[in-house]
Amino acid sequence: MQHDAHAHHGHHQAHDGHEGHAGHENHTGHGSHEDHTAHHGHEGHAGHHHAPGTVSWSMAAKATLHCLTGCAIGEVLGMIIGTAFGWGNVPTMILAIVLAFFFGYALTLRGILSAGVDFRTAFKVALAADTLSIAVMELIDNGVIALWPGAMDAHLDEPLFWVVLAISLATAFVVTTPVNKWMIGRGKGHAVVHQYHH
Repeated sequence: MQHDAHAHHGHHQAHDGHEGHAGHENHTGHGSHEDHTAHHGHEGHAGHHHAPGTVSWSMAAKATLHCLTGCAIGEVLGMIIGTAFGWGNVPTMILAIVLAFFFGYALTLRGILSAGVDFRTAFKVALAADTLSIAVMELIDNGVIALWPGAMDAHLDEPLFWVVLAISLATAFVVTTPVNKWMIGRGKGHAVVHQYHH
């Protein structure tokens, strides 16, 4: 009787030990190690490129310049179309803003699509990357033009139009660059785009 009890107890211990061993395998097994490594690698990658404090001003400036190019194309094209059709200041400015967003997104889309990403994913990435940046840029850009005396009524063949446009875009660049730096540092904005360029 005692022997049976002892054998049963030994079997119970072995069973417990086996369970413990299985649990240990699950915790530190190959699959878990891969998950941990993959997770660590992802964190390392994010930390290397986008961790707060490691984002250079040149990276932020490059992202801002990317948006600025699209905005400038949209602004000028909007003014040309508005002037050609004899539109007033408000509809012309609205068209310029719409086109600024369009070309800003288009430039980002082109870069992501060239990396072999499908259009739907690329469009979502472009929206995430550029929306705030373009919005801030357009707010500053159009704010300067609206507040500058005579700028709204200046035509494309007048130096005032180009001088004010250049000043407004430069001001927008200066204001938007810190915004992009902050966003990239948080893994947002153009940080989302960078993963498709590696």
